[in-house]
Amino acid sequence: MAELKRGLGLLGATDIGIGAIIGAGIFVLSGVAAGLSGPSVILSFVLAGVTAFLTALSSAELSSFITEAGGSFIYTEKAFGPRWGFLVGWTKSFDYVVGSAAVAIGFAAYLGPLIGMSGPLFVIAVASALPLAFMMLNMRGVKEASGANNLLVILKVLALILFIAVGSSFLIGTGDLSNYRPFFPMGAGGTVAAAAVIFFAFVGFNTITVMSEEVKSPERNIPRAIMLAFFISTLLYIGVSVVEVGLVDWRVISTSAAPLETALRTATSNQLIIGFVSISALFATASVVMSSLLGASRALFAMGRKGVLPRSLGKVSKRGVPTYTVIIAGAAMAAVVIASRGNLAALAAVFNFGTLLTFLFINLSMLRLRSTMPEAKRSFTVPLFPLPPVLGIVSCVGLMAYLNLEALAIASVWIVVGSLIYWRSQRSRGSSGQEVTGPVGTGPSEVHAPRQPS
Repeated sequence: MAELKRGLGLLGATDIGIGAIIGAGIFVLSGVAAGLSGPSVILSFVLAGVTAFLTALSSAELSSFITEAGGSFIYTEKAFGPRWGFLVGWTKSFDYVVGSAAVAIGFAAYLGPLIGMSGPLFVIAVASALPLAFMMLNMRGVKEASGANNLLVILKVLALILFIAVGSSFLIGTGDLSNYRPFFPMGAGGTVAAAAVIFFAFVGFNTITVMSEEVKSPERNIPRAIMLAFFISTLLYIGVSVVEVGLVDWRVISTSAAPLETALRTATSNQLIIGFVSISALFATASVVMSSLLGASRALFAMGRKGVLPRSLGKVSKRGVPTYTVIIAGAAMAAVVIASRGNLAALAAVFNFGTLLTFLFINLSMLRLRSTMPEAKRSFTVPLFPLPPVLGIVSCVGLMAYLNLEALAIASVWIVVGSLIYWRSQRSRGSSGQEVTGPVGTGPSEVHAPRQPS
């Protein structure tokens, strides 16, 4: 079978995770979330972070002994078989495409004011061009793509630290905490509803597991990278949310397309600082699009190599790049931007449903594989097992209840389409005398997980 090249170390894998996590969620959707909850959006970030962390723990253990590319698709396949694995992989691929499209729209929204351009046509044109540009870069190889991502990650992390430092200094200096009152203007339900939206901002760590086959010593580096990326991003998120709602009334932030810039103008008139933070939104959203393209193409590659999608998708170029799936992912991202007409909020809601479904199965897989593969060598184990994965399952189901019906309808249609594709492909393979399902055991680079009987 075709194999990907291992070109990423711990730092590269961590940067991929941070690059996928920090993006439109904090730079754009924090304003939307504040409109739902008020100042208690701070707790919304904490709630969404805790929910995501429970799944991050399960992902860390699973990745410590399953090192084949595919992430949640591979975990679910080993735990529950090819059909459920396909459902999760298909949904996750769609998530990457939809999420990247949403973030690309955020990129265009921040770019417009900086260059004096505006209007829906501008947003759609820029947002659809961005994934196509990164598609071309990714075709050159994972090292080249990772190098560009590392630079973007450094710039956006520095910008968020600067925002926290300048904003908190202003709040401490003035002693004015009036914007934090009342803390729950929309009630506890508003806080949870905002958490369901802002959950979008935490999910990128899963991209690291999808790229396991391109990470050196994955059984050790993947769990470490997941934890590092998650904690760095979460600390930055909480710090930004505390400062953001302290600087400006939450009702003002909720109407702003660039909430961090709006808040920062209260704390400083220094145009260099304001400009750097504003431009950092471009770095942040661009790096998420890059990471999402990497994740989507590798998820489709893994399903193609297993045979649940056309096997041509499981081929790699001489550079070790899954060329066909990179092209498909990039083109699909651009197409979703155009089809959605640049509606960021709608795309974020659809993305969250698919991600919550994926996280649900990661935690279910964690529970099952502890039972069915107890002898597998694990370099990381979930503490207090089985409490974290059980709580992860409960919290994912709970947050799903707060998503809008339109998101549920669109996601359901996608699942039905995927089910039909899977049924047709398996029927076609069965009638031609081929094996109906892909192997459930170890992949070409997976040496830590013994083969599970079918």
